[in-house]
Amino acid sequence: MKTQTIYQKSSGLTARALTYCPGCTHGVIHKLVAEVLVEKGLLETAVGIASVGCSVMSYEFFNCDMQQAAHGRAPAVATGIKRVRPDATVFTYQGDGDLASIGMAEIVHAAHRSENVTVIFVNNAIYGMTGGQMAPTTLIGQKTTTSPRGREQAQTGLPLRMSEMLATVPGATYLERVSVHDPKHIRKAKKAIEKAFDVQTKKQGFSMIEFVSTCPVNWGLTPQDSLEWAVENLISYYPLGVFKDATAGEDHEN
Repeated sequence: MKTQTIYQKSSGLTARALTYCPGCTHGVIHKLVAEVLVEKGLLETAVGIASVGCSVMSYEFFNCDMQQAAHGRAPAVATGIKRVRPDATVFTYQGDGDLASIGMAEIVHAAHRSENVTVIFVNNAIYGMTGGQMAPTTLIGQKTTTSPRGREQAQTGLPLRMSEMLATVPGATYLERVSVHDPKHIRKAKKAIEKAFDVQTKKQGFSMIEFVSTCPVNWGLTPQDSLEWAVENLISYYPLGVFKDATAGEDHEN
């Protein structure tokens, strides 16, 4: 009897088992990025930048050249690599604690310069790796280890909406927020990644895909309940969609 392969792991990922917590959607996002790199023939030229946070070990999982960056500095490292190797496909993989906190200046200025790189931004509204502290993206009323009574606007301000903020930066070319909470949205997320890498391939400048993600362990929820919580709470504050698409303009030469 002949056997037929229905599904197999993307060659864009290494054989190493993922080390993320059960129910974390980093694994799904890794899979989508890897698949797009392979399907578009970009894997051999790809250089990924690993951030500091839960994804710090992403260089063990993506089957392409990877570079570790200091906390928040992935856009700066990506800028240097892309300018030295303009034909490489350069992407950063960052969480909200890395990108929206200590890395705020780096991401804003990379977008302002319209660096021809792609940013994969995973927003789970909490510091995951270091124990569940409040992040810049933590919702009002959301309990964390550093906001045990819930985040208070009067004390810490409102959660940052990074895609909306960067949409006001003239140099940003393509910005979209997606989710991976069900198959329909996973398919949409993959199309967004494809678009972002197309922007880079066409030398059209800075692109970022923001993922509404989960953190079941630090949220204190089961994997299924965390998906439902993300839909009911995160997506209501972080709506999905395209926030900027300037691809109709002329190509950049970064």
